[in-house]
Amino acid sequence: MAAQQQVRDAFVTLYGAEPEGVWSAPGRVNLIGEHTDYNDGFVMPFALPHTAVAAVSRREDGRLRLHSADVEGGVVDLALDDLAPASDRAWTAYPAGVVWALREAGHPVTGADVHLASTVPSGAGLSSSAALEVVVALALNDLYDLGLQRWQLARLCQRAENVYVGAPTGIMDQTASACCEAGHALFLDTRDLSQKQIPLDLAAEGMRLLVVDTQVKHAHSDGEYGKRRAGCEKGAALLGVDALRDIPYADLDAALERLGDEEEIRRLVRHVVTEDERVERVVSLLEEGDTRAVGPVLTQGHASLRDDFRISCPELDLVVDTALASGALGARMTGGGFGGSAIVLVEDADVDTVTKAVVETFAAADFTSPRVFEAVPSAGARRLV
Repeated sequence: MAAQQQVRDAFVTLYGAEPEGVWSAPGRVNLIGEHTDYNDGFVMPFALPHTAVAAVSRREDGRLRLHSADVEGGVVDLALDDLAPASDRAWTAYPAGVVWALREAGHPVTGADVHLASTVPSGAGLSSSAALEVVVALALNDLYDLGLQRWQLARLCQRAENVYVGAPTGIMDQTASACCEAGHALFLDTRDLSQKQIPLDLAAEGMRLLVVDTQVKHAHSDGEYGKRRAGCEKGAALLGVDALRDIPYADLDAALERLGDEEEIRRLVRHVVTEDERVERVVSLLEEGDTRAVGPVLTQGHASLRDDFRISCPELDLVVDTALASGALGARMTGGGFGGSAIVLVEDADVDTVTKAVVETFAAADFTSPRVFEAVPSAGARRLV
């Protein structure tokens, strides 16, 4: 409530009037299913309690005014008719891209005043950009009575990030922010966007899921993410399928053999196909009530991301290795890679031991001290006022 009131009060100070409403959209942690979303595969994120909050009002003069409490500088005033892909490299590209995508899709958005504040750590692999996109999309959907469903808003936000911002991300982050439910992980088929809410109450079973933000910043639009995506698309083309999701796990060895000496492509294909299988295994374990058995699957996922997809970094590997050596049930990097965060599944009794070990090991390695917090499955985007 405090954040909500602060954002509302700041809006009044900035724009001289009460906002028409206040909305929030969360960041997310991906439990399992990394780099599978743009391969038409399976993912399993859940929403964090960390959110982007936006106070918004409509305008009728074709202007978009944007302000963030988290970025130095005044109000940014943009003309809707001037919004164009790749025209903006600042934080404003995310909310402006959403307005552009809505208008490109034919929705009658005539302008807005927006003030934002976010508690989602930036660059930590927790979808701070998707939270910004979704909160603005939901606000405009409500204010302009567009009648769009949550999955449709997620699609438009993905288009904003892919085309306007220029980051080739999949659909998972925006869908998680828009559609997750408190106390659940979201089992999402990224091909048909079918969803299943899977109960996830670790505390009731005596466990915690820790997020360890390594403080190593990443940026999806810097090229490496795009290279992996292009490699996956090449692999699908060489194997004669629409997407790597179409390679059955049982047929993986035969598929890899068909790729011959395309070693880099073989690694990418192996990760995606085995990762889809890991998502399905985690769903089964949770539905069977065998939650502790999820731990080793997370660890297997990290090995695949480190060795086959090659998107880990020394800090992420150190979190995983240290946590496991200190008694964690499982651990893996989460998010796009090249930095960001790791998740660690631990027994209640081991939280302090594991946390202390990770912090001390980072200090001994002369790394920036990590930020450690508990990830609690939380509510998706919603109107607050």
